[in-house]
Amino acid sequence: MRAVQVTSLSGPEHLEVRDVPEPVPGEDDVLIEVHAVGVSFPDLLLSRGEYQMKPEPPFSLGVDVAGTVVSGPGFAPGDRVAAVGGWGGAQERVAIHRDSVFALPDALSYAEGTALPMNYLTAQFTLAERAGLREGETVLVHGAAGGVGTATIQVAKGYGARTIAVVSNEEKGELARSAGADEVVLLDGFKDAVKELTGGRGVDVVVDVVGGDVFTDSLRSLAPQGRLMVVGFAAGQGIPEVKVNRLLLNNVDVRGVGWGAYAMVRPGFMQQQWAELVPMIEAGTIKPPVGATYAFEEFGQALLDLDARKALGKLAVLVR
Repeated sequence: MRAVQVTSLSGPEHLEVRDVPEPVPGEDDVLIEVHAVGVSFPDLLLSRGEYQMKPEPPFSLGVDVAGTVVSGPGFAPGDRVAAVGGWGGAQERVAIHRDSVFALPDALSYAEGTALPMNYLTAQFTLAERAGLREGETVLVHGAAGGVGTATIQVAKGYGARTIAVVSNEEKGELARSAGADEVVLLDGFKDAVKELTGGRGVDVVVDVVGGDVFTDSLRSLAPQGRLMVVGFAAGQGIPEVKVNRLLLNNVDVRGVGWGAYAMVRPGFMQQQWAELVPMIEAGTIKPPVGATYAFEEFGQALLDLDARKALGKLAVLVR
């Protein structure tokens, strides 16, 4: 079977489509015929050997997949599913532990399904588990036109929050609005815009997947007892630092979000998360925007587009 593989840690320009053996599932694994693979930031880091998990080449990329069940516990052959793993999904068939496989509602395509596991489970973990989001609070979302950003907007809306999207240009702003954002502000000058939109109070939660130069102004945008959630560093400007006296003086928090490290060692946790999301999917609140789809051989180009921050919504690679 075909697989998109990292043969050297030299980045997305050097990925190879290779023939590899069929996976042999364990007794708790679900064997999936893959229809689409999500393109994600961990794939980019894995291709360069920069991720916290460091498999030895050659290995297949692919964190999020969607497809149909061949066999496995808890599902019938032909069931539509979405699933998530550390890597290895960018191949025609994959075996994934049952805890990380979820029934995909018929209302969503396979490409949309690839957006759900990592992005939406990360968003749910960020907002519910780490931020303790309450109905009626206001959430500021950085990188709001990307996969995690649009997921955060929709999950926050599902929990009854007001959302303010931060984007770098008007095109991305339109996508954030279509994803459900209540207000959209441009990255340049966002702190003052947020102050005006909130009557000077600030926001209750900031979800920051960008890092870099936006961090300090994000902290200044928090209302009393606000929480800044550190999800990632897509800006690539280094790891920001915080002066902790600012936390004390303003009664605000900075909290880390490491969904994978938390969820993947707690059996059943992701299934609990998925159960929280299903009503939002059924209500239409969750409808993942797919920015672009690519052929199987174009996985490397998809990663380059992601790295260049050209992604609007989720990028997906079609396997069949």
